[in-house]
Amino acid sequence: MTEQEIYDRLNEVFRDVFDEDDIEVNADTTADDIEDWDSLAHINLIAAVEDEFGVRFKMGEVSSMKNVGEMVEIIKERA
Repeated sequence: MTEQEIYDRLNEVFRDVFDEDDIEVNADTTADDIEDWDSLAHINLIAAVEDEFGVRFKMGEVSSMKNVGEMVEIIKERA
């Protein structure tokens, strides 16, 4: 799976979780960039990403991710 394919699929997950059709994430996207990205949305997002890619994030990874790029790196390692 290419990095672009991961971002394409992540965009769909983000759009579903945040119920916004115009979300486009990139490596630098953070919770500050998406209005409704709070702690509850973060839990829903992580669960949706895990389901989409068939991966499981470790608790330490979930709490230490600084941006979407770090999420993509973990997905690339495990998918």
